[in-house]
Order: sequence, then structure tokens, then C-alpha cells
Amino acid sequence: MAMAERFGARWPPSHFLFAGVVLVLLTDRRVVLRAEAMSVGINYGQIADNLPSPARVSWMLRSMQVSKVKLYDADPYVLSAFLDTGVEFVVGIGNENVSAMMDPAAAQAWIQRHVQPYLPGTRITCITVGNEVFKGNDTELKANLLPAMQSVYQAVTALGLQGRVNVTTAHSLDIMGSSFPPSAGAFRPDVVPYMQPILSFLSMARSPFLINCYPYFAYKADPNNVPLEYVLFQPNAGVTDTNTKLNYDNMLYAQVDSVYAAIQALGHTDIDVKISETGWPSRGDPDEAGATPEYAGTYIGNLLQRIEMKQGTPLRPSVPIDVYVFALFNENLKPGPASERNYGLFYPDGTPVYNVGLRGYLPPMEYSEGTRKAVHLLALILLAISSIALNLS
Repeated sequence: MAMAERFGARWPPSHFLFAGVVLVLLTDRRVVLRAEAMSVGINYGQIADNLPSPARVSWMLRSMQVSKVKLYDADPYVLSAFLDTGVEFVVGIGNENVSAMMDPAAAQAWIQRHVQPYLPGTRITCITVGNEVFKGNDTELKANLLPAMQSVYQAVTALGLQGRVNVTTAHSLDIMGSSFPPSAGAFRPDVVPYMQPILSFLSMARSPFLINCYPYFAYKADPNNVPLEYVLFQPNAGVTDTNTKLNYDNMLYAQVDSVYAAIQALGHTDIDVKISETGWPSRGDPDEAGATPEYAGTYIGNLLQRIEMKQGTPLRPSVPIDVYVFALFNENLKPGPASERNYGLFYPDGTPVYNVGLRGYLPPMEYSEGTRKAVHLLALILLAISSIALNLS
């Protein structure tokens, strides 16, 4: 006999789903506190064959009160699953499609197909044209990047989306020729001819500069000389920039400020730097030092605390860092070393890889739109009640 019938009622499965959400919200103070201040973004990659459906992921991220998601494409199933949720999206044009975007007609067609139909219900606020283009050796792709960005921006403007949808690209930290001390940050000489006009474009378009920063890579490359405390946001004496006298107690902030310095060296002070990726793997190959759940949990947990504090870097202390954590799930089909498949905060079944106080509800099956909206509304009401009760306690 089903549990509901034993208790004299024929409850639909949605009631038990709702009860599960309520139980999580009411029994874990950290979930409530985290939900109130979840301003961090999350990269939602899908290079895997075992991930939950976008509809279930939508449930999960909203139960965590995640407000920003970054995609590497413009997956229609994902964008549809987040309709009317208020979640802010960054969508991407892959490197393989960058050159095609140089054609204004192709750029406009892409936006009309992948962006415009979902607005305003799904909050698409940024388009990234390419990802880490200057990390590779494709000179044609490098040369085509700016014209493609300009073409996409022109299409955004022509469709009346200017000011609502930014156009930019995401860079690897490999673009830096020097990054320490942060005040001496400079782009690689071979990158400068490309970067100068890109910065002029970003300034004109009022778009952010996106950088993928991984202190883990520095530790992995030289674990004997890179202090673990410095890369994990743990207490340490820090490093002082001899030019600015600013003290840095973690590598991530030093990396970001070195990018600001490199941008300023090319004549721009009006461009915001945002961290489009950062993370730490929970597992790696034998030669990948530091790839453990303990270190990953420490890095992400301490980073989240800094974000909750609305902390800025030493160079811009009044500007809270804007971060997209990499990544939502472990992705089992990603090529490369084992670490590449183990950056996720969660396993595909929705369980945390390590405990940093993030917990979401991944429903076991799909539900009707009406049930989804009703249960989500009730869950939010109870979340608010729980928050008030905790504040009064």
C-alpha cells in the first residue's frame, strides 16, 4: 500500500516532492543563510552523458537560489527550462562558429534564433563570442574574433537589445605575459595587437572583460614553492606589491588585479573585470598535485565566504568581485587529464562532491508546468518564513 493511502489520502507525487523541499529548507540553517546571499554565478557545462534534464536542473538551481548561470552555448532546452525564473544567463557562441559570425546576416540570424525568442521570460544578459581564443594557435580565429564580436553587437543593436544584452568574449589567464607583482601585469606581446582594439570595443559597448582564473594551475605546476594557504584563501601573511604597497592574501585577487593593470597599461580604466571561470578539481591523475575533495571544498567554501562578504580586490576594494564558479556538475566526457572531469560541485545525481553548505533539491522525475510553479511558489514562501524565524531566533 502506498504511503499516502495508508494515511487516508491519495496525495499526488508533487506533495511528497514539496515535502522534501520543505524538509531541506527548514532543517538546515546553512541552506537558508546561503539562499539569502547566493550572488555567485555557476558554469553549467554539459559535456557528459549522464546529466539530469535541464528541467530538473532548473529545480535544483532555484532551490539553491542561484541567480546567475553561464552556458557555453545557447541550449534551447536549458533556456526554456528557466523561463520566468528570474535567473540571469550568459550564453555562448562556440569557437567553431566565431568566423561565421563575421557575416552580419548570420549574426542577426543567430540572435533571432537563440536569444530573442526567450526574452524577456529568460533573462539573457550577455553573449560570449568564443572562449579562450588566444590560448590556441589558430591565427585566423584570433583575427576573426573582433570582427565577429562587432557583428554580433551590431545585430544586438539592430534588434533593440542594446543595453540589455552585453557582447564580450572570455579569456584564459594565458593571455598574460606577466602577472606579478599585480601592478606590473601585462598582456603577452603577441596578444597586444589583438587586445588593444578588443578593449576599445568593450569600452564602447560598455561590456565586461571576462577572465578565467585558476590558482589551482599555479599550485599544480609548482606545489613545492606555491604556498597552499595562499591559493586556498587560508590565513597567511600574504604578498605585498612593492609598487602599490597593497597586500594580497590570496592568488585569485592578485590575478584579477594584474588583469586590471594590463588593461590600464593599454589606456583603459573604464572596463570591469569579471571572473568567468574559477574552480578546483576534486580528483586528478597521480601527477596532478592538490586535486582532492578537501582542497576543492576549502577553495570553493572560502571563495563563497568572500563573495558573501561582497569583498573587492585590494586594487578595487569597493567593487565586489563578480564570479562564476566552474562547474555545476562533474562532466564525464571532457577530454584531457582526470581533473578536467572533476571540477563539479555536484555529481550528476545531485549529491554534493564536497560539503560547502550548498545543497539543492534535484527532483526524481519531470512534473507538469502547473505543479512545478505551485510547488516552487510554496517552497519560496516557506523559505521566507524560515528565514524570518531564524532572524528572530
